[in-house]
Amino acid sequence: MTGLDRTQTPKTRPMPHKRGGIVACLDIGTSKIACMIARLKPSPPSDALRGRTHAVELIGYSQIQSRGMKAGAVIDLGECEQAVRQAVGLAEKMAKVRVESVLLSVSGGRLAGQLVEAAADIRGGAVTPADVSRVTSTGMRHATGEGRTVLHALPVGYTLDGVKGIRDPRGMVAHQFGVDMNVVTCDATVARNLMLAVERCHINVEAMAASSYVAGLSVLTDDEADLGAAVVEMGAGTTTIAVYSGGRFVHAAGFAVGGQHITMDLARGLSATIADAERIKTLYGTVITGGSDSRELMSVPTAGDEQDLPQIVSRATIANIVKHRAEEVFEMVRDKLKDSPFAAEPNGRVVLSGGASQLTGLVDLGTRILGRPVRVGRPLGFGRLPNEAKNAAFAVPTGLLVYPQYVHLEHVEPRHTRQQVKTGTGGYFGKVGRWLREGF
Repeated sequence: MTGLDRTQTPKTRPMPHKRGGIVACLDIGTSKIACMIARLKPSPPSDALRGRTHAVELIGYSQIQSRGMKAGAVIDLGECEQAVRQAVGLAEKMAKVRVESVLLSVSGGRLAGQLVEAAADIRGGAVTPADVSRVTSTGMRHATGEGRTVLHALPVGYTLDGVKGIRDPRGMVAHQFGVDMNVVTCDATVARNLMLAVERCHINVEAMAASSYVAGLSVLTDDEADLGAAVVEMGAGTTTIAVYSGGRFVHAAGFAVGGQHITMDLARGLSATIADAERIKTLYGTVITGGSDSRELMSVPTAGDEQDLPQIVSRATIANIVKHRAEEVFEMVRDKLKDSPFAAEPNGRVVLSGGASQLTGLVDLGTRILGRPVRVGRPLGFGRLPNEAKNAAFAVPTGLLVYPQYVHLEHVEPRHTRQQVKTGTGGYFGKVGRWLREGF
């Protein structure tokens, strides 16, 4: 096993076109943990969602309150492990299957995408798959800084002797061959501890994926991905961004501000408990100020002695607190998009996903601050989704279920399977265990 293996998180094998299977995924967020189990069945290509080769039929799912997490990272391993066990157990019971391995989303650890160019001289005249792998590996290693690990390495385009825009270079003749790739990295410690929480439940991590990327796989239409779109996954502790262009995932970014910050602002601004602030946000959270609603008054229990009288606040006060933080989030999104290839897509639209995207009036606020068309995304093309999972809050777990159909687009560092410990679960455990050991 080479020392390189720790530069990349585990990757699942591509989904065979003619075979089905059962896939389980875990989205361990700051406020909720969602576990979904689905049966994948080969299906004829659909006009609406080009890249999908399989139909996804949900057979079990659960959603519970998250524990031991902050800003998308594990802060209490024991608490997080217990919550994961509970979430997986509930989904297993419903699906009547036992989960041995899961696909895992990553939203913390300062997600960042980098466009990297790598090139090399071709020895034999024609480009071989080995040449593609060699050059891509070089580019990937170049983009991985100290303490970072690669979640995705996606070739975006190839060049032959300086000619850009080559789709598939294999077998073509050139002196020099280059690749432009999107390398998405996160803090290795955050990725490792997320894996550890799952491993301690005796579940293997089959692959890890950036939450905004998989949200895009769930909520974007083909046209949006082709014409250029940015997916903004608004979680409780983090906001992550994926930029698509020409049908490909070309950039990622993220920061640790999310819906929970709105809750904390409300708790402070109204002197309320965090639980009451969360309830107020869910029921009355809006960024629309003005109008007759805003003059409505409501009583809010005080966070303190039970003898304290509840205070009377206007809906306008609540809306102002929510709006202030939502504006800050969109301004940060705008700055991140300015530094990405998306800046060159003047008509590219922004699609919001995640639980925090469901605040009233957010689309108009986003449109005004970002200066682009904005819509709220919901999972597209899924059979038998329960009503509560048909909204933007479930973009990440539903996206993880379709992710195996897109893994073939990514570069995976070659692994030396001879030394891999074979277990009943297809050898993933050896790979994952070694990755954890080498990294620590």
